[in-house]
Amino acid sequence: MLKKLFLFLMVFVFAVWAQDDKNIDSSKDVDTEEVSEEDEEDVEEEAGEEESQEVASSAEGSQYDEHLTRKKFEEDQRADEFANALRRRDWLKDRLVLQVGMGSRMPVMGETGIGMGFGAGFEYITRWHLAAYASLGMVPSGIDNYFEDIKLQDGMGWKVGLNYYLFAKSAIHLGFSVSYGTVHYDHDVVADVNNGMLRSIIMLEGYQFDILVTYLTSEWYYLQFAFGTYYAPTAQDADVSFRTKSATSFDLVSRVVNPDGIPKWGLVFGITLGFGFPEFFPDDTEKRRRVRDNERAKAKDRAW
Repeated sequence: MLKKLFLFLMVFVFAVWAQDDKNIDSSKDVDTEEVSEEDEEDVEEEAGEEESQEVASSAEGSQYDEHLTRKKFEEDQRADEFANALRRRDWLKDRLVLQVGMGSRMPVMGETGIGMGFGAGFEYITRWHLAAYASLGMVPSGIDNYFEDIKLQDGMGWKVGLNYYLFAKSAIHLGFSVSYGTVHYDHDVVADVNNGMLRSIIMLEGYQFDILVTYLTSEWYYLQFAFGTYYAPTAQDADVSFRTKSATSFDLVSRVVNPDGIPKWGLVFGITLGFGFPEFFPDDTEKRRRVRDNERAKAKDRAW
Protein backbone atom coordinates (compact mmCIF):
# COMPACT_ATOMS: atom_id res chain seq x y z
CA MET A 1 0.00 0.00 0.00
CA LEU A 2 2.79 2.41 0.87
CA LYS A 3 4.58 1.54 -2.36
CA LYS A 4 1.46 2.36 -4.38
CA LEU A 5 1.03 5.63 -2.55
CA PHE A 6 4.70 6.51 -3.09
CA LEU A 7 4.49 5.68 -6.85
CA PHE A 8 1.32 7.79 -7.16
CA LEU A 9 3.03 10.76 -5.54
CA MET A 10 6.04 10.34 -7.79
CA VAL A 11 3.84 10.27 -10.92
CA PHE A 12 1.86 13.29 -9.70
CA VAL A 13 5.02 15.31 -8.98
CA PHE A 14 6.42 14.39 -12.38
CA ALA A 15 3.17 15.41 -14.09
CA VAL A 16 3.11 18.76 -12.29
CA TRP A 17 6.74 19.39 -13.17
CA ALA A 18 6.12 18.54 -16.87
CA GLN A 19 3.05 20.81 -16.98
CA ASP A 20 4.96 23.74 -15.53
CA ASP A 21 7.78 23.26 -18.03
CA LYS A 22 5.30 23.18 -20.91
CA ASN A 23 3.61 26.32 -19.64
CA ILE A 24 6.96 28.06 -19.35
CA ASP A 25 7.86 27.07 -22.94
CA SER A 26 4.49 28.23 -24.26
CA SER A 27 4.77 31.50 -22.35
CA LYS A 28 8.22 32.00 -23.79
CA ASP A 29 6.86 31.39 -27.32
CA VAL A 30 4.02 33.83 -26.72
CA ASP A 31 6.42 36.42 -25.42
CA THR A 32 8.66 35.94 -28.46
CA GLU A 33 5.71 36.28 -30.85
CA GLU A 34 4.53 39.42 -29.09
CA VAL A 35 8.03 40.90 -29.27
CA SER A 36 8.38 40.08 -32.98
CA GLU A 37 4.96 41.57 -33.74
CA GLU A 38 5.86 44.72 -31.81
CA ASP A 39 9.16 44.98 -33.73
CA GLU A 40 7.35 44.62 -37.06
CA GLU A 41 4.83 47.28 -36.07
CA ASP A 42 7.65 49.63 -35.06
CA VAL A 43 9.42 49.07 -38.39
CA GLU A 44 6.21 49.64 -40.34
CA GLU A 45 5.51 52.82 -38.38
CA GLU A 46 9.01 54.11 -39.01
CA ALA A 47 8.75 53.28 -42.75
CA GLY A 48 5.35 54.99 -42.94
CA GLU A 49 6.69 58.07 -41.21
CA GLU A 50 9.67 58.21 -43.57
CA GLU A 51 7.41 57.78 -46.61
CA SER A 52 5.03 60.50 -45.40
CA GLN A 53 7.97 62.78 -44.78
CA GLU A 54 9.24 62.13 -48.30
CA VAL A 55 5.79 62.80 -49.76
CA ALA A 56 5.46 65.95 -47.70
CA SER A 57 8.89 67.19 -48.72
CA SER A 58 8.14 66.36 -52.39
CA ALA A 59 4.84 68.21 -52.22
CA GLU A 60 6.49 71.17 -50.57
CA GLY A 61 9.18 71.18 -53.27
CA SER A 62 6.58 71.00 -56.04
CA GLN A 63 4.58 73.82 -54.49
CA TYR A 64 7.73 75.89 -54.11
CA ASP A 65 8.68 75.31 -57.75
CA GLU A 66 5.17 76.20 -58.84
CA HIS A 67 5.32 79.32 -56.72
CA LEU A 68 8.62 80.35 -58.30
CA THR A 69 7.26 79.68 -61.79
CA ARG A 70 4.11 81.70 -61.12
CA LYS A 71 6.13 84.51 -59.57
CA LYS A 72 8.48 84.58 -62.58
CA PHE A 73 5.49 84.62 -64.95
CA GLU A 74 3.87 87.49 -63.07
CA GLU A 75 7.12 89.45 -63.09
CA ASP A 76 7.53 88.89 -66.84
CA GLN A 77 3.92 89.83 -67.42
CA ARG A 78 4.29 93.08 -65.50
CA ALA A 79 7.54 93.80 -67.35
CA ASP A 80 5.82 93.12 -70.68
CA GLU A 81 2.92 95.36 -69.78
CA PHE A 82 5.36 98.10 -68.86
CA ALA A 83 7.33 97.56 -72.06
CA ASN A 84 4.19 97.56 -74.17
CA ALA A 85 3.02 100.70 -72.42
CA LEU A 86 6.30 102.36 -73.29
CA ARG A 87 6.14 101.03 -76.83
CA ARG A 88 2.61 102.31 -77.30
CA ARG A 89 3.87 105.79 -76.71
CA ASP A 90 5.39 105.73 -80.16
CA TRP A 91 4.51 103.20 -82.85
CA LEU A 92 6.43 105.15 -85.48
CA LYS A 93 9.88 105.55 -84.00
CA ASP A 94 12.74 104.40 -86.29
CA ARG A 95 10.67 102.20 -88.60
CA LEU A 96 11.61 100.99 -92.06
CA VAL A 97 8.69 99.99 -94.28
CA LEU A 98 8.84 98.15 -97.60
CA GLN A 99 5.86 99.09 -99.75
CA VAL A 100 3.89 98.01 -102.79
CA GLY A 101 0.81 99.70 -104.13
CA MET A 102 -1.07 101.42 -106.87
CA GLY A 103 -2.18 104.94 -107.60
CA SER A 104 -0.78 108.37 -106.95
CA ARG A 105 2.16 107.42 -104.72
CA MET A 106 3.09 104.14 -106.41
CA PRO A 107 3.92 106.14 -108.41
CA VAL A 108 1.34 107.94 -110.57
CA MET A 109 -2.26 108.33 -111.68
CA GLY A 110 -3.45 109.20 -115.17
CA GLU A 111 -6.36 109.65 -117.52
CA THR A 112 -6.18 106.67 -119.87
CA GLY A 113 -6.04 102.92 -119.60
CA ILE A 114 -6.67 101.67 -116.06
CA GLY A 115 -5.91 105.14 -114.77
CA MET A 116 -3.06 104.30 -112.41
CA GLY A 117 0.34 102.72 -112.19
CA PHE A 118 1.75 99.92 -110.05
CA GLY A 119 4.96 100.28 -108.10
CA ALA A 120 7.11 99.50 -105.10
CA GLY A 121 9.13 101.62 -102.74
CA PHE A 122 10.33 102.11 -99.20
CA GLU A 123 9.86 104.57 -96.38
CA TYR A 124 11.92 105.29 -93.30
CA ILE A 125 10.20 106.98 -90.35
CA THR A 126 12.50 108.75 -87.93
CA ARG A 127 11.96 109.19 -84.21
CA TRP A 128 10.66 112.70 -84.94
CA HIS A 129 7.89 111.17 -87.12
CA LEU A 130 9.34 112.76 -90.22
CA ALA A 131 9.70 110.17 -92.97
CA ALA A 132 11.43 110.01 -96.33
CA TYR A 133 10.08 107.77 -99.03
CA ALA A 134 10.78 106.84 -102.63
CA SER A 135 8.90 104.74 -105.15
CA LEU A 136 9.38 103.41 -108.65
CA GLY A 137 6.75 101.87 -110.86
CA MET A 138 5.23 101.46 -114.25
CA VAL A 139 2.09 102.25 -116.19
CA PRO A 140 1.11 99.04 -118.00
CA SER A 141 0.31 99.03 -121.67
CA GLY A 142 -3.25 98.36 -122.73
CA ILE A 143 -5.99 98.63 -125.31
CA ASP A 144 -7.78 101.85 -126.12
CA ASN A 145 -11.11 102.19 -124.34
CA TYR A 146 -12.97 102.82 -127.58
CA PHE A 147 -10.93 101.18 -130.35
CA GLU A 148 -9.64 97.66 -129.90
CA ASP A 149 -7.06 97.94 -132.66
CA ILE A 150 -5.37 100.90 -130.97
CA LYS A 151 -2.79 100.23 -128.25
CA LEU A 152 -1.66 102.37 -125.35
CA GLN A 153 2.05 102.72 -124.70
CA ASP A 154 3.45 101.77 -121.32
CA GLY A 155 5.75 103.96 -119.26
CA MET A 156 7.81 104.31 -116.10
CA GLY A 157 7.32 106.72 -113.23
CA TRP A 158 9.04 107.66 -109.99
CA LYS A 159 8.48 109.76 -106.91
CA VAL A 160 10.41 110.94 -103.83
CA GLY A 161 9.01 112.86 -100.92
CA LEU A 162 8.69 113.63 -97.24
CA ASN A 163 5.89 112.59 -94.89
CA TYR A 164 5.01 113.82 -91.45
CA TYR A 165 2.83 111.73 -89.13
CA LEU A 166 0.61 112.61 -86.18
CA PHE A 167 -0.96 110.53 -83.37
CA ALA A 168 1.99 108.24 -82.68
CA LYS A 169 0.18 106.66 -79.70
CA SER A 170 -2.64 105.44 -81.89
CA ALA A 171 -2.56 102.60 -84.40
CA ILE A 172 -4.06 104.89 -87.04
CA HIS A 173 -1.92 107.87 -87.93
CA LEU A 174 -2.87 111.01 -89.81
CA GLY A 175 -0.10 112.34 -92.02
CA PHE A 176 0.82 114.94 -94.59
CA SER A 177 3.05 114.43 -97.59
CA VAL A 178 4.95 116.58 -100.08
CA SER A 179 6.62 114.84 -103.00
CA TYR A 180 8.16 115.42 -106.38
CA GLY A 181 8.26 113.16 -109.41
CA THR A 182 5.91 111.74 -112.00
CA VAL A 183 2.51 113.13 -111.06
CA HIS A 184 0.30 112.55 -114.09
CA TYR A 185 0.14 110.78 -117.43
CA ASP A 186 -2.03 110.74 -120.53
CA HIS A 187 -1.83 109.33 -124.05
CA ASP A 188 -1.68 111.10 -127.36
CA VAL A 189 -5.07 111.08 -128.99
CA VAL A 190 -3.54 110.37 -132.40
CA ALA A 191 -2.23 106.86 -132.87
CA ASP A 192 1.06 106.33 -134.69
CA VAL A 193 0.27 104.33 -137.81
CA ASN A 194 3.92 103.52 -138.36
CA ASN A 195 4.21 102.05 -134.86
CA GLY A 196 1.36 99.56 -134.88
CA MET A 197 -1.40 102.06 -134.12
CA LEU A 198 0.24 102.96 -130.80
CA ARG A 199 -0.83 105.98 -128.78
CA SER A 200 2.33 107.37 -127.18
CA ILE A 201 2.34 108.12 -123.48
CA ILE A 202 2.78 111.63 -122.07
CA MET A 203 4.40 111.66 -118.61
CA LEU A 204 4.37 114.82 -116.53
CA GLU A 205 6.59 115.67 -113.60
CA GLY A 206 5.66 118.01 -110.82
CA TYR A 207 4.69 118.32 -107.17
CA GLN A 208 2.14 116.38 -105.19
CA PHE A 209 0.46 117.14 -101.87
CA ASP A 210 -1.32 114.34 -99.99
CA ILE A 211 -3.24 113.65 -96.82
CA LEU A 212 -2.33 110.22 -95.47
CA VAL A 213 -4.33 107.80 -93.35
CA THR A 214 -1.93 105.07 -92.19
CA TYR A 215 -2.29 101.97 -90.06
CA LEU A 216 0.93 100.91 -88.32
CA THR A 217 1.63 99.33 -84.92
CA SER A 218 4.59 97.39 -83.53
CA GLU A 219 3.53 94.52 -85.80
CA TRP A 220 4.56 94.31 -89.44
CA TYR A 221 1.20 95.21 -90.98
CA TYR A 222 1.17 98.47 -92.91
CA LEU A 223 -1.74 100.02 -94.81
CA GLN A 224 -2.01 103.53 -96.19
CA PHE A 225 -4.62 105.52 -98.09
CA ALA A 226 -3.58 108.76 -99.76
CA PHE A 227 -5.79 111.58 -101.04
CA GLY A 228 -4.33 114.68 -102.58
CA THR A 229 -3.66 116.90 -105.54
CA TYR A 230 -0.85 117.27 -108.03
CA TYR A 231 0.64 120.32 -109.68
CA ALA A 232 2.36 119.91 -113.06
CA PRO A 233 3.86 123.27 -114.06
CA THR A 234 4.62 122.19 -117.65
CA ALA A 235 1.22 120.65 -118.36
CA GLN A 236 -0.01 123.54 -120.50
CA ASP A 237 3.20 124.03 -122.47
CA ALA A 238 2.73 124.00 -126.21
CA ASP A 239 5.04 121.06 -126.77
CA VAL A 240 3.39 118.99 -124.01
CA SER A 241 -0.38 119.28 -124.31
CA PHE A 242 -0.75 120.79 -127.76
CA ARG A 243 0.35 120.49 -131.36
CA THR A 244 -0.14 122.67 -134.40
CA LYS A 245 -3.33 122.01 -136.28
CA SER A 246 -1.51 121.61 -139.58
CA ALA A 247 1.82 122.26 -141.17
CA THR A 248 0.55 125.54 -142.60
CA SER A 249 -1.31 126.72 -139.52
CA PHE A 250 -0.15 128.04 -136.20
CA ASP A 251 -3.38 127.13 -134.48
CA LEU A 252 -2.92 124.70 -131.59
CA VAL A 253 -5.05 121.67 -130.84
CA SER A 254 -4.92 119.40 -127.83
CA ARG A 255 -2.83 116.24 -128.00
CA VAL A 256 -5.14 114.50 -125.53
CA VAL A 257 -8.84 113.80 -125.34
CA ASN A 258 -9.46 116.86 -123.19
CA PRO A 259 -9.70 119.79 -125.63
CA ASP A 260 -8.12 122.10 -123.07
CA GLY A 261 -5.04 119.91 -122.80
CA ILE A 262 -3.66 118.36 -119.64
CA PRO A 263 -4.67 120.33 -116.53
CA LYS A 264 -1.95 121.67 -114.26
CA TRP A 265 -3.91 120.70 -111.17
CA GLY A 266 -5.79 117.50 -110.48
CA LEU A 267 -7.06 115.22 -107.73
CA VAL A 268 -5.26 111.92 -107.09
CA PHE A 269 -5.49 109.02 -104.69
CA GLY A 270 -3.70 105.76 -104.02
CA ILE A 271 -3.41 102.75 -101.75
CA THR A 272 -0.23 101.20 -100.35
CA LEU A 273 0.48 97.95 -98.51
CA GLY A 274 3.70 97.36 -96.65
CA PHE A 275 5.91 95.31 -94.37
CA GLY A 276 7.14 97.24 -91.35
CA PHE A 277 10.40 96.11 -89.78
CA PRO A 278 10.78 96.24 -85.98
CA GLU A 279 12.05 99.39 -84.41
CA PHE A 280 15.65 100.20 -85.20
CA PHE A 281 17.80 101.42 -82.26
CA PRO A 282 15.42 100.09 -79.52
CA ASP A 283 15.78 101.21 -75.92
CA ASP A 284 16.66 98.83 -73.04
CA THR A 285 13.04 98.10 -72.23
CA GLU A 286 12.27 97.02 -75.77
CA LYS A 287 15.43 94.89 -75.86
CA ARG A 288 14.38 93.05 -72.68
CA ARG A 289 10.91 92.46 -74.11
CA ARG A 290 12.39 90.94 -77.27
CA VAL A 291 14.71 88.71 -75.21
CA ARG A 292 11.76 87.41 -73.19
CA ASP A 293 9.78 86.74 -76.36
CA ASN A 294 12.69 84.72 -77.75
CA GLU A 295 13.03 82.74 -74.50
CA ARG A 296 9.33 81.89 -74.49
CA ALA A 297 9.46 80.80 -78.13
CA LYS A 298 12.44 78.53 -77.37
CA ALA A 299 10.68 77.09 -74.29
CA LYS A 300 7.62 76.31 -76.37
CA ASP A 301 9.77 74.59 -78.99
CA ARG A 302 11.44 72.49 -76.29
CA ALA A 303 8.05 71.56 -74.89
CA TRP A 304 6.98 70.26 -78.26
